[in-house]
Amino acid sequence: MASTTRRRSTAADRRAALEKRILSVIEELLRSGVTYTELSVEQMAHAAGISRSTFYLYFRDKVDVLLRLSGSLKTESFAIAAAWRPCAPDGGVDGLARTYERILRHYREHAALLSAINEVAAYDPMVREAWTADQERFIDNLVKVIEEEQRDSRTPADIDARLAAKAIVQGGGQVIAQQVANSDGADDALVARELALGYWYGVYRRPAVPNDG
Repeated sequence: MASTTRRRSTAADRRAALEKRILSVIEELLRSGVTYTELSVEQMAHAAGISRSTFYLYFRDKVDVLLRLSGSLKTESFAIAAAWRPCAPDGGVDGLARTYERILRHYREHAALLSAINEVAAYDPMVREAWTADQERFIDNLVKVIEEEQRDSRTPADIDARLAAKAIVQGGGQVIAQQVANSDGADDALVARELALGYWYGVYRRPAVPNDG
């Protein structure tokens, strides 16, 4: 029984390793400048050093590949976002600014993939719906954060937590996407700071620090 379990575990590990390699190679292809629409299954398989038949053991089609890649991208960015809490040691407006910087850095590292997702989402409803569904995780997380702040009387109770969370996720997401697409990153820290200030003093309604000067 133990031997069978080990064999299954080894096979699963090999499959996971190959799948990770295929996804990594495909992202490299995207970085080379080819658009996702132009990229064929044959090119993907060849770059990964596998046959088309092996490719189809791991992925249904090109859309399935992009869905896996986008899922991984969002999982990592969600982990960064969810780690911030207003009153945690790395909380507050400064911690929020650092969080936005990390998210910008993460998306910039995967800028070609982000571009491909936006490209395909424009005409493929499955990719568009998956990307939108991923946003709901971010919104749900922020709803909990805002409601906790409201219960502890640090944020006004009359704020609609879900609408506020949508404004942060959708509005911030648009700013981040535009920043990654249209900037070389030199001003990422400034953009992250402006996002943090806007939401900290806007949605969270934190009082401004008095100017002693």
